[in-house]
Amino acid sequence: MTTAIGRPYQLHIVRMLPGEDVRGVLANWCVERSIEAAAIVSAAGSVSIAMIRFGGRSEGTLLHGDLEVCSLSGTLSRHGMHLHIAVADAEGAMTGGHLLNGTIVRTTLELVIHEIGGVRMLRKPDAITGYEELVPEPIAP
Repeated sequence: MTTAIGRPYQLHIVRMLPGEDVRGVLANWCVERSIEAAAIVSAAGSVSIAMIRFGGRSEGTLLHGDLEVCSLSGTLSRHGMHLHIAVADAEGAMTGGHLLNGTIVRTTLELVIHEIGGVRMLRKPDAITGYEELVPEPIAP
């Protein structure tokens, strides 16, 4: 296990607009603001396209339709992110997994993001999992 202690810093209120790529917007937002560590607190809205990677699979699955975002959670920083999304279709069927590029906002996506101070969330290759995994480290004051 690896750990680092952060402290509450700022809450950001973000609204994404129709046609925006959720993951792309978040990645750019983190870089533009030099975000070292953050977590999504709340998300509500809809997407017209969801690109999701299910557990144990290497490729994404593309979903089309009027999809309600029921959950979007995870960690993000200018060094990378790990986000999961759950969406429901018009019949209420729920699908979820890793959020990939190509997930497009339909009407709106309203987010509350908690920026965490005093810690940096890095992503480094992990020999055990084969993925880039979270490596938290304290930032010297």
